[in-house]
Amino acid sequence: MTEITISMLKQLRELTGVGMNTCKEALVASNGDIEEAVTYLRKKGLSSAAKKADRVTNEGMIGTAETSAAVALVEVNAETDFVVKNDRFQEFLRNVAEEAAQTSPASLDNFLSQKYSKDSGMTIDEYRATVIQAIGENIQIRRLQILPKSSDKSIGVYTHLGGKLVVTVELGGTNGEEGLAKEIAMHIAAASPDYVSADKIPSEILEHEKEIIRSQIP
Repeated sequence: MTEITISMLKQLRELTGVGMNTCKEALVASNGDIEEAVTYLRKKGLSSAAKKADRVTNEGMIGTAETSAAVALVEVNAETDFVVKNDRFQEFLRNVAEEAAQTSPASLDNFLSQKYSKDSGMTIDEYRATVIQAIGENIQIRRLQILPKSSDKSIGVYTHLGGKLVVTVELGGTNGEEGLAKEIAMHIAAASPDYVSADKIPSEILEHEKEIIRSQIP
């Protein structure tokens, strides 16, 4: 049996856009042959995803969902803003965010390869492929963030423009203050600060700003 290397996995992922675990499954099934692995993925219903994987996805939104145990943020991108506003895209965004909140995956690759709870016959990545087939554009789950809840912190989430901008604030040492955390998140979204506090500002940035102020003094 041919050894499946990291470079082979990366090559197949670049060609198809599917998750690393799914790439490994395809390479094992095809004994390390890249072309056969692509064919294998297409036979599993990932043909549209493979064909469109090289298309640039510069538009997108962040979906949020939460359970009693965690808050999940999932960024999903498409090729055009028109598709991002599509009902099918929005449904997919909600579903994957809810799935992430319920399962708290350790990584994006793990999330893509796990079974989709609403249809155990497919993985999350295969579900993504069905959306690509229905919409006709490349769809990518770009990033995933899980924020675990606990009894000594409060997490607030503020979503602006339907998910174009999402801010989360975590308050330590307190519980039940999600409303306050959300209000702070809303102010952060409006102000768009680069740093949380003065001591977080890099010295070179601070010195640069001081120099600008000094130059303005007559």
